[in-house]
Amino acid sequence: MKASRIAAVGAVAGVTVLALSSPALAHVTVQPEGEAAKGGYAVVGFKVPNERDNASTTKVEVTFPSDHPLASVMPQPVEGWDIKVTTSKLDKPLEMHGKKINEAVSKVTWTAKGDGIAPGFFQKFPVSVGTLPEDADELVFKALQTYSNKEVVRWIEVPQEGQDEPDSPAPVLALSEATGDHHGAAADDKKSDDTAGSAENASAETSAASDAGDSGGTDTTARVLGVVGIVVGAAGVAYGVLAGRRRTTA
Repeated sequence: MKASRIAAVGAVAGVTVLALSSPALAHVTVQPEGEAAKGGYAVVGFKVPNERDNASTTKVEVTFPSDHPLASVMPQPVEGWDIKVTTSKLDKPLEMHGKKINEAVSKVTWTAKGDGIAPGFFQKFPVSVGTLPEDADELVFKALQTYSNKEVVRWIEVPQEGQDEPDSPAPVLALSEATGDHHGAAADDKKSDDTAGSAENASAETSAASDAGDSGGTDTTARVLGVVGIVVGAAGVAYGVLAGRRRTTA
């Protein structure tokens, strides 16, 4: 094989590898632990991979949606990271458990205490959020990723349906449809308890009826035996009288 042909094959192979590897490049994403249903609560995890070979990720900033503010946002502690929660005043107050909420979390920032996320690794940052909106199919969280070399990657481009994924897409949380009453499990438990209670009461009534039947049967038996005893006794007395008369006659 000629050297030129070898070089051409090598170039094609290199382009193919790059083409196949490009879509695999990781970016900051958000996924629920289980399900994120409309109108409910969920624990979501922001997954942050390190895409650099010569720097560590030392800070992650996630901006929460202002068009669908979340009244409850509670980050889970992450070892080796400081967490700062920033709140902002709402233009339109939210109502939660019968109370008016005038502020909501607008941003959560994680700052590494040490080296942060090393090259070749990723870190998850869990957050409890709620209540999730009922009039939206997804929530967009824009994120900034800061490296130890001061480079900042802005994951803020909103993916558009029917278009190619942008170079730096923002994390998007897909919301599932609500599955009925959020207290359904408790209602089912109560129904089970009521059913069990009814069964126990029915069993107790059956047992009582059985006991009453046994008691009635015992009383009837006693009466029969008493009558038989009286008859036998009377027969014995009559036999004695007749016997005495026969002796006297004799």
